[in-house]
Amino acid sequence: MAKPKPKRPAPPPRRWAACGLWRRPAFASGGLPLAAAAYVGVDYMQHLSPVWHGRLRPALWAALALATAARAPFYRRWGAEVRAAPRFFAAMAFMLAALLCEAISVRFVSTVLGLQWHRSTAPLPDTGQWMLLALSGKLPRTVVDLLKARIITLHHYLMMFIMLAFSALFDCIRGPGLGIGSRYMFTMAVGRLLRTATFLATILPSARPWCAEARYQIPDHPHPWAQKYYAPYASDPDMISRVMEEDMPYATLQDYPDEYRPDWGLMSFLVDILRPSTGEGPSWYHLLRKSSGGCNDLMYSGHMFVAVLTAMAWAEAYGGWSSVVIWFLVIHSAQREVRERHHYSVDCVVAIYIGILLWRMTAFLWSTMESNRSRRLSKLDEVQKRLFRAAKDSDVLEIRSLLNEVELAGQEKKGFSQHVIFSFAAALIVFTFLFVLLAFTLTNDG
Repeated sequence: MAKPKPKRPAPPPRRWAACGLWRRPAFASGGLPLAAAAYVGVDYMQHLSPVWHGRLRPALWAALALATAARAPFYRRWGAEVRAAPRFFAAMAFMLAALLCEAISVRFVSTVLGLQWHRSTAPLPDTGQWMLLALSGKLPRTVVDLLKARIITLHHYLMMFIMLAFSALFDCIRGPGLGIGSRYMFTMAVGRLLRTATFLATILPSARPWCAEARYQIPDHPHPWAQKYYAPYASDPDMISRVMEEDMPYATLQDYPDEYRPDWGLMSFLVDILRPSTGEGPSWYHLLRKSSGGCNDLMYSGHMFVAVLTAMAWAEAYGGWSSVVIWFLVIHSAQREVRERHHYSVDCVVAIYIGILLWRMTAFLWSTMESNRSRRLSKLDEVQKRLFRAAKDSDVLEIRSLLNEVELAGQEKKGFSQHVIFSFAAALIVFTFLFVLLAFTLTNDG
């Protein structure tokens, strides 16, 4: 009598996450894109109805905070988050150091040549600006208004990435969330340092000649460094030819007033770099806070670099139709940067491909690829004979048990007590919300 085959067990029910199906198709809809769209939409209400914006924005922030706090106790990968924390905070320190270096450099290139240079130097010819002006004359007014609308700005891209990282709590992306956060900040720091080296190498005139006079209180005349190495040779071809032949500066310094030199203690070495004035505050930190985005063309665009990193992270971690929408928003932001003359077209083009390349190069910090694939393959080799035997006997239960062993082999062991994990989770959530609120409050445009 033939041995009856065991009944095939019913597959386990699919788990639903807040972002959609646990194993969702590439273009499945979910809560994460809706949350991001709600944030951008509510923030855009400030242009339509400031009263409703004032009511809806705190409510949305509270809803996001409550949803995160409610989900946190059920998150299964807090152990991995704890292990990723040192790398995350190291990346954060690296990013803050890079931003400080960039801020000092922005102030230097904006003030070293003096206000007279900003007033008299014409913007560079930009064919991208020409093209947008030509299109504005041919496209319907509704389309032009849509292209000019400030739908999304820098802090929206930052907030969308924060939502993306926190969506690991809801199983929308592969955790740990601190892993993708450390990759984002490390890539940001490298990109900022490359940007700083680029715009320090050659000082380019702003597309907005009035910017420096409106923002800074600096002398009309150039810094002594510029008087010695640039100003005498800027407009005289014969002097340029002579300095090329002699390969050393020969002009004498002009008779200008002495530079203002405040006492900044240990930071006094920054006086020659930041070029302070009597009316711009008593400390170097206060001076840097007022430097904002500078008043020269900074090659390449920092706004676009942040936008591209967010789009790359979203496309890799989440994908689907929402990543296509974000890339359209990136293009919208790029044309608006050029249209509003915050940057030349070349700055946006370079920022896009630099952002893409740098994100691809930092996959070693976090990736959607299985980080523990080798461990599962090793375990699969161990159970291979048992798996073949179970398959031969049509023992479905045994096959499932063996595959479960392989899956568990790829998962990281907890290694931390529940008290440590709970404390870490609470501290991380509180720290992140405070950090985001401070960043949006104390910085310009995010």
